[in-house]
Amino acid sequence: MGDQARADYLSREGILDERVLEGIARLTRADFVSEEARDEVAADVPLPIGHGQTISQPYVVALMTQALQLQGHERVLEIGTGSGYQTALLALLCREVFTVEIIPELARSARERLKRLGFDNVFFRQGDGGAGWPEQAPFDAILVTAAPAEVPAALLSQLQRGGRMVVPVGPTWGTQELLRIHRAKVPGELPRVESLLPVRFVPMTSASEPPIP
Repeated sequence: MGDQARADYLSREGILDERVLEGIARLTRADFVSEEARDEVAADVPLPIGHGQTISQPYVVALMTQALQLQGHERVLEIGTGSGYQTALLALLCREVFTVEIIPELARSARERLKRLGFDNVFFRQGDGGAGWPEQAPFDAILVTAAPAEVPAALLSQLQRGGRMVVPVGPTWGTQELLRIHRAKVPGELPRVESLLPVRFVPMTSASEPPIP
């Protein structure tokens, strides 16, 4: 499946945001997987990227991105850079992406890959995704690509009032839910939480690591 064909397939599967579909069509998924996985890149399935991590299936990538409702002016925090495929899609659709990856090898390779592909609106940090990137907060939107057991309070606090966070939440072995959380515009009001669909993501891990210099 070519990437325009992938976008056409996703539109038939219910992805309706034209900007998301155009972004999917512009990206080449094969650029973000290993040589060994390229024979399977056409399938709408997650693929391993090493270190116990995966690149999500394109439908889930597109759905999560659509759920952020990006217009183009936003500053977005991504937790879990992985191979950079989701990062690249966000970078096509917003003003700036700040992405955090806990695994040093993945952080470095994604940074090199995205720079090579010409993305100059992405900023990289290697460290604990659960802590977010407080120095750059607040963010208009936050997307999390690994599953914490519960929504990290630090991330919610870094979300702009009126902003949206999309995050899979649940146990490592068991049912996880993909949530969209709308932070209230008015101080004191509780966030509004929507369940989008059941999912299975790798667990969010925690550690303290310095930014890549």
